[in-house]
Amino acid sequence: MTDPLVTGPALFDLTGQTALVTGAGKGIGRAVAVALAEAGADVVLHARHDADLDDVERQIKAAGRTAGRWVFDLADPARVADAAEGIGPIDILVNNAGLIRRGPSAEQPLAAWREVLDTNLDAVFVLTRALGSGMLHRGHGRVVMIASLLSFQGGLNVAAYTASKHAVAGLTKALANEWTERGVLVNAIAPGYIATANTRALRDDADRELAIRQRIPAGRWGRPEDVAGAAVFLASPAAGYVAGHVLAVDGGWLAR
Repeated sequence: MTDPLVTGPALFDLTGQTALVTGAGKGIGRAVAVALAEAGADVVLHARHDADLDDVERQIKAAGRTAGRWVFDLADPARVADAAEGIGPIDILVNNAGLIRRGPSAEQPLAAWREVLDTNLDAVFVLTRALGSGMLHRGHGRVVMIASLLSFQGGLNVAAYTASKHAVAGLTKALANEWTERGVLVNAIAPGYIATANTRALRDDADRELAIRQRIPAGRWGRPEDVAGAAVFLASPAAGYVAGHVLAVDGGWLAR
């Protein structure tokens, strides 16, 4: 299916679309959810705990859009498809939820490895397949994966996270090969070092924080809002000919 030609401000207009953002209670997910609403989309907000969504729901409603809730623990991928049945038609899926477990690989228990892969990869695949089937039937949809710089690099003491994010980048390309000609565009964003809860341990280590910041050409850590604009772009008509791409939003880290 070919999207109709859109020009001008409508290139980034998401009016009439419904988005689901996983991990929407904080950090990147929260910023993306608010940005999508400000672009006109109604948003279904996902989190593991209902109370995590109170503030972001208020922001969505302040933008004049509706906010639904989906409270579910994605660490149980076997139940994801059934749990997602009641969400309703979704036009834009942002797979943001994820977790990281830091520690030397030689000492990391298999359970920790499995926990990360269950959430960061298996649940992503199952949810994308479940909601993507409706997009394919309707002939239109957008899937935005949240990958990582560790989709390209190895990192340190985060083997499971690195493996999961390499896999997310590969899954993005594989689904794009299958779904693009059917009107569903699948892309990913690879955030750089963003100031969120996942990077707090790095920022609390003064030496490591300085070493990271000095390597970033932009000279600063990213903010969740720095990622949100890329998500709006990939969800919008402006990205109608973008498929299977992993867009780094990293302040120039990969260029150095």
